[in-house]
Amino acid sequence: MDEAPPPHRIALLAFPGIRAFDVSVATEVWGTDRTDLGVPAFELRRVAPDPTPVPLRGGLTLTPDRTLDWLATADLVVVPGLDDLAPAPAPVRTALCEAHARGTTLAALCGGAFTLAQAGLLDGRRAVTHWRLADRFRTRHPAVTLTPDALFTEDDGIWTSAGTAAGIDLCLHLVRLRHGAETAATIARSMVTAPFRTGTQAQFIAHPTPSADRDADALAEVREHALRHLHQPLTVHDLAHRAGMSPRSFARHFTAATGTTPLRWLLAQRVAAAQKLLERTDLPMPEVARRAGFGSEVTMRQHFHTRLATSPRAYRASFRPPAADPPPGTRHRP
Repeated sequence: MDEAPPPHRIALLAFPGIRAFDVSVATEVWGTDRTDLGVPAFELRRVAPDPTPVPLRGGLTLTPDRTLDWLATADLVVVPGLDDLAPAPAPVRTALCEAHARGTTLAALCGGAFTLAQAGLLDGRRAVTHWRLADRFRTRHPAVTLTPDALFTEDDGIWTSAGTAAGIDLCLHLVRLRHGAETAATIARSMVTAPFRTGTQAQFIAHPTPSADRDADALAEVREHALRHLHQPLTVHDLAHRAGMSPRSFARHFTAATGTTPLRWLLAQRVAAAQKLLERTDLPMPEVARRAGFGSEVTMRQHFHTRLATSPRAYRASFRPPAADPPPGTRHRP
């Protein structure tokens, strides 16, 4: 019998000034045992320059259980955001550079992008941070290409995210990339949070007015209809007609309500539906493509490559467990 693979090893960096919320997000996603729900075991370690308890805002403290040497064995390093944007200790910045040089994935939540930029890791790369910190970030780190409207982004194995809830989105996305959409959805259900928000959404939307509320109700019904009928050849024109709007007005209201365009949203839902089918079923690729609404396997493959940097067949091979051998005496005989 094959041995189980080692658990995914996540290092949560700890140093004075980090945000308690971001620590809680990483702990909730990777530090909670959900093996009874079919979620794989994770190994989350609180890593700091030394074992001294780290003070957090609000009278909280975080006790490290590993030092920076442990980063050499980590698969992923999570960098929490900062309360005061003070520079991280020099050993932390050096350790981050060494981890990236080894090929370890780095993920900064909210203002954690400042820590990566202070280490020189974002120079010449794309990044995102909380929209309220964007001007300060550009002033301090002009060599970084800041993405203004995104929840999270990646460049050369370095992930950054916008504020607060976007950190949850990024953590769940990293789970999805490593362990599949079903595992990420299970964790999201346990956390009572949305299982999937595309990283290309805007960071915030305008506060609704009473008329906008009526539009939002119509748009919510349209989205529910689309999710029930993904297998059909839906178009933005079809969705606009169902909402009782012109395509131009529908696109404007949809983007204002969701932070993304109708077409991007629809394609993201089709990819997510295909992921679930690839993980849960043995359906042939053309049938998966049909049920997810792509029309053809070629189209599905193109969108998988664009959004997930992989193919549907490779995705299935990575995230669908192999079938167990039948009990002795029950094998099919020719």
